Amino acid sequence: MTLQENLFGGPPATQLPDRPEPQAALDSGTEPAKVVTQWPDFSEGWAALAELALTENNPVAAYAYARTGYHRGLDQLRRAGWKGHGPIPWSHRPNQGFLRALAALARAAEAIGESEEHARCTQFLADSDPDAPAQLGLA
Repeated sequence: MTLQENLFGGPPATQLPDRPEPQAALDSGTEPAKVVTQWPDFSEGWAALAELALTENNPVAAYAYARTGYHRGLDQLRRAGWKGHGPIPWSHRPNQGFLRALAALARAAEAIGESEEHARCTQFLADSDPDAPAQLGLA
């Protein structure tokens, strides 16, 4: 069974549309801050900024970047037909920016003492795709 097959009749998996230009910019090594300046709705750019801030031991900045990427991703998911629940597969590359932002938000929340938010974000990640926490080091 794949995430697209739901035996209980739940919502289908949501797949965000491809974003080739910002993806190529980020993949080619363009600084994430430059990417989000040009494409401020690109969740993966915000996730990259959050992950960088976490490696620099700056959890407050990481939290802000991750929350921005998370909210930008929620907006895009809703436009793609997501109704607030259902699979968001990690295997679909355009979904990874949102899922990375969500994982970074969980880490940053934990780092600033927001244990309840950490738990909510971690659960949301697992509910979105059971493989995502392991892919993102939160398993």
